[in-house]
Order: sequence, then C-alpha cells, then structure tokens
Amino acid sequence: MSPRSASVNEELRRRSRERLLQAAVELVSERGYAATTLGDIADRAGSARGLVSYYFPGKRQLLQSAVHRLMHRTLEEALEREPRTEDGRERMARAIDAVLGLTVHHPVLMRHHMAGILQAEGFVQCPEQQRLAELLRDTVTRHGSTDPGADYPTLRALLMGAVYAALVPGAPMPLPVLRAELFRRYGLDRDMGAPPDPQTACTTDLSRFFATEARGPRENGQPK
Repeated sequence: MSPRSASVNEELRRRSRERLLQAAVELVSERGYAATTLGDIADRAGSARGLVSYYFPGKRQLLQSAVHRLMHRTLEEALEREPRTEDGRERMARAIDAVLGLTVHHPVLMRHHMAGILQAEGFVQCPEQQRLAELLRDTVTRHGSTDPGADYPTLRALLMGAVYAALVPGAPMPLPVLRAELFRRYGLDRDMGAPPDPQTACTTDLSRFFATEARGPRENGQPK
C-alpha cells in the first residue's frame, strides 16, 4: 500500500484536532472543568491520548482554543446571517449580541474560560483566538474606526468585561443593562442586532461549530 500524501496527512491531522476541540466543549459543558480529564476528551473524540498532548500543551490551553473556536464561529454566524448587511453599526450590534448570547447559552463554558484567562498562563494566542480577533478587528473597522489597532483591543476588553460581569457568581449584572451600556458606548440603536433571549433553548449539538469539512480561505489560511 502506497504511503498517504502530505495533503491527506494534513487533512487527517486537522480533523483530529477539531474532534478534540468539540469533545472539550461538550465535556466541560456537561461535567465542568475539574471533572473533565484529557483522557475523557480523547475518548470522546475517538483519538489516542497522545494526540491531545501533540496538539495542546495542557487542558487549559485546549479549553481556551475550543471556546475561542465556539466564539469565532458564533460571531461569524451572527455577522453573516440573513439579511446580510455591510452597515458597520448593525454589524457592531450583532457582534455585541453574539458574545453576550454565549453567556446565556453556554454559561459553564464561558465561566471556565474566563477563569482560565486569569490563571498564571493567561491568554492563549492560538489560531482560533486569532481568527476571532480578525472578525472583531474587521467589525471595528467597518464601524468607522480610523485606528483598528487600538480600537480592537478596547472592544475585546469591553466584551470580556461584560461576559465576566454577567457570570460573576452571586452578583451577576443583568444582560439588558450590559447591552445598553455597550450600545451607548458605540452609538447603536437598541433595535439593532438580536438581543440574547434567555427563554430560547440552546441546542446541545455543537457540531456545526467544529465541522470537519474544509472551510473557506479565511478559515484555512494563516491567521493574521
């Protein structure tokens, strides 16, 4: 039997990595971070335990990459949903609502994600995070920023602060208040975007965010 080509091997590695990302978000959502082991994740993904260490330095880094993937694809869906728009203010509203919506539909994941960022190893600069950064940087640019290099980190910090405020145990801030403040900050009308609805059931099937088929140029290209 002839050896597999380099392109086939690369595709197999990509699929294995994406299965691990999906397994991580599923298990942490179901059991919490402490009760989920790397072995559990490998078993759920149908991968060898050694593959987890090949792709990720540890569980914390794996979870951050997995949540960044979920955030990236959630934001991408929100920005490109019908009716599609190039209006910068509407796109900013959609971005804010998409990130706030994650606190409604994936509170366990987002809480562990925020806790991980505050750990000693801090913020993981992974490909998924860089793709998320591309979308947010494009959002501030379309909104009218003349200095995306400075305005993107500001937006990121404001969104992270809102997520933390919404999920802080014992004293969460109401999402409508957080949304109104962010909308005021960016000069948005309250009827823009799609406000997160706590009454809307969230599907537990996250496979569309971790699809193993090849994506478009932005997904497969090198992150900026």
